[in-house]
Amino acid sequence: MRKTLITLLFILPWLASAQDTIPSFSLDQAIIYALEHNYSAQNAQRDIVDAQKQKWETIASGLPQINGAISYQNQLKQPVSQIPAEFFGGEPGTYQEVVFGQAQSMSATATLTQQIFDGSYIVGVQATKTFLDYSQNNKEKTELDVRKSVVEAYGNVLLAQESVQISEKNKATLEENLYETKRIYENGLGDEESVDQLQITLSTVDNQLKNARRMEKITLQMLNLMLGLPIETPTVLTENLDDLSQSQIDLRLIDTAFNIENNVDYKLAANLNDQRYFELKLAKSRALPTLNAFINYGGNSFSNNFNFLDSGQQWFGSSVLGIDLNIPIFSSLGRSASTQRAKIALEKAKTQFTEAQEQIRLQLESAKSDYILAIEQYGTSKDNLELAERIEKKNQIKYSEGLATSFELRQAQTQLYTSQQEYLQSMVDVINKKIALENILNQ
Repeated sequence: MRKTLITLLFILPWLASAQDTIPSFSLDQAIIYALEHNYSAQNAQRDIVDAQKQKWETIASGLPQINGAISYQNQLKQPVSQIPAEFFGGEPGTYQEVVFGQAQSMSATATLTQQIFDGSYIVGVQATKTFLDYSQNNKEKTELDVRKSVVEAYGNVLLAQESVQISEKNKATLEENLYETKRIYENGLGDEESVDQLQITLSTVDNQLKNARRMEKITLQMLNLMLGLPIETPTVLTENLDDLSQSQIDLRLIDTAFNIENNVDYKLAANLNDQRYFELKLAKSRALPTLNAFINYGGNSFSNNFNFLDSGQQWFGSSVLGIDLNIPIFSSLGRSASTQRAKIALEKAKTQFTEAQEQIRLQLESAKSDYILAIEQYGTSKDNLELAERIEKKNQIKYSEGLATSFELRQAQTQLYTSQQEYLQSMVDVINKKIALENILNQ
């Protein structure tokens, strides 16, 4: 006994600390956590850093560049040349074999290059701002999508949990009804059909309960995935579906002033338009000359043995200053075709930009209508649930008094179960339709 108590004293603090590590979130807390830990959100942030590095990579290509080169050669068999022997005092008409130079050589050079003018470089530097803007807007788009996904996943978990609770309550009621009906039938005061009807309803509700429990597990795993947590994490939700759905009802949102330039899809379409504009400028810039300058300095050394690193080894220096001018003259109309294609791409982008604006306006009107409908259906389903509960209760009383058949009771119960699911779904729809509208408004 004493050993058991000592063991518990060690285990209980560990259990308490383990309990503290279980994450719990309200909806707002879940959104904030996901924006930092969601996998897509993390990569979107990395894309911005990548765009910043790419911007500097483009700029650096036009700044001074220094490159070094070292070359070593060892002529394992040197070439032989024949020189007229009379140059060396020999007999005319004969030749003397001569080997020029030494077997081994090494050279080392350093070259500084500087771009003076290149139209494509200027366009490239200008286009880096558009690319960086695109990465930032894409991050904003990703965050809005993450927020929407978290809200939907959070609502689905609450829906599954509520479904489990309701199904358990319905099953308990049916089991009690079935027990009483069996007792009545066994005493010869009822019929077998009443037992069968209730058994059918109980089997259906039992299957719904099993499915609801499975969905509770799956929806929680989906929420964990959106949050960037391991899917097996026993995450706790601190809000309930009814309170959350009521807090999402705000008809003032319908009358919110809409500035289309704040919409992230508008921004991305504008980025595409700018990109096509710079592609046209790039195509035109290829017809301009390019001018580059360079200067290098190097040295050469020769020897029959590898002693180039010795302090006494002689090196012969050399240096060159130069300018390269490249003038495009004729490309068989290839550059013209490339420019015309870039113009066509820009015109298409302008048309797509106009279409995107109209689509965004249509999406806004549709989202407003869906949000209003969701609120209306929420109110209707709530009233219908109250009516269905009263009808089912009355039929329970009538059935117990022998004034209603088991078939009538089953109809009332089925209607109640349908109303319960419609009410739960209407609450989730209010939450989801609001976040969809807020995304378009970029709130």
